[in-house]
Order: sequence, then structure tokens, then C-alpha cells
Amino acid sequence: MAIALEIVLVISSLLLIVLVLLHKGKGGGLSDMFGGGVTTSVGGSSVAERNLDRITVAIGLIWAACIIGLGLIVKNG
Repeated sequence: MAIALEIVLVISSLLLIVLVLLHKGKGGGLSDMFGGGVTTSVGGSSVAERNLDRITVAIGLIWAACIIGLGLIVKNG
């Protein structure tokens, strides 16, 4: 069980790094390199940005659950 959680932790960590770098910051960030720097005329967040936010939060929750699970396994076992 611990090995499976460690594998999921590594994969989720790498995905989290990539997703955070894709977010548009004040300076545009790396998202400008991949075409994410196009501003919308509406002023609100686009569907792609909201989906990126949702995916980032979901991967972050998976990452946190893996950390807690591994902590419990190490503590009890």
C-alpha cells in the first residue's frame, strides 16, 4: 500500500508543479509560452482558466491525501 501511495505522490507532485506553472500570474508566467496569455474581453475568467483551477485543486487534494496516508502508514507500521 505504501508503494502505491508513493507512486501516486510522485505523479501528483509533478502534475501539481506543471499545473501551477501554467496558471496566469500577474506577469503572465509560463502560460504565455503555451498560448495562455490571450486576454478575454469579458474581464472574467475563461472556461479554460476555471477548469485549470479545478484540476489544480483536485490534484492538490490527491497530493494532500497521499501525504496524510503515508504519514499514517509510517506512524502505525
